[in-house]
Amino acid sequence: MGILAYKKQIGTINHVPWRVLAFGLLLALALTFAGRPAHAAVTILAFGDSLTAGLGVAPGQAFPVRLEAALRARGVDARVVNAGVSGDTTSAGLARLDWSLVDTLDLVIIELGANDALRGIAPAVTETNLDRILTQLTARKLRVLLTGMLAPPNLGTEYGAAFNGIFPRLAQKHSVPLYPFFLDGVAAQAPLLQNDGMHPNPRGVEVIVAAILPYVLQALANP
Repeated sequence: MGILAYKKQIGTINHVPWRVLAFGLLLALALTFAGRPAHAAVTILAFGDSLTAGLGVAPGQAFPVRLEAALRARGVDARVVNAGVSGDTTSAGLARLDWSLVDTLDLVIIELGANDALRGIAPAVTETNLDRILTQLTARKLRVLLTGMLAPPNLGTEYGAAFNGIFPRLAQKHSVPLYPFFLDGVAAQAPLLQNDGMHPNPRGVEVIVAAILPYVLQALANP
């Protein structure tokens, strides 16, 4: 989700050659899951809104499916469960969290907040909901990767500052990794968006997957 223009606010992995980084992450994954049966898959829950659900693209082109394919291409026997619901706010996500945690999970990717911003929901409400989600997940000793969102600029600088600060603040509070902006490299890029100017098309999904993949690998490798 997004509205036509966003500031690009995302850190990049610098100074480390990609092959060295990829080798290190895969080695860490191998050590982390060395005690599992050979057939056991890594199970990831992608918990979010329409950006996760895959609104407007074919089922095989949705973010969870393409992330699973990218992980498998790098030798990770992954199963990514699509727990995205179009239109979900953080309140709706919090309400359905318990019954979404149906399997033994190795990682939960949280992608919520875009609809809160689009509806102008008070940032304090969004932060409280996400805080409760993260509290429940960390209490269950689950690995979590929090993905950030940026407020549409038409809501003003005051709202934007309050909303955009939610994600790094909560990541620090709960000691979970943060992918700063889920739509990084895609927002405001017409060739990567559907006609609504908000949802990624299949090319856009691939850009998201490629950018978030190192963060997912690192999150899986963390104890």
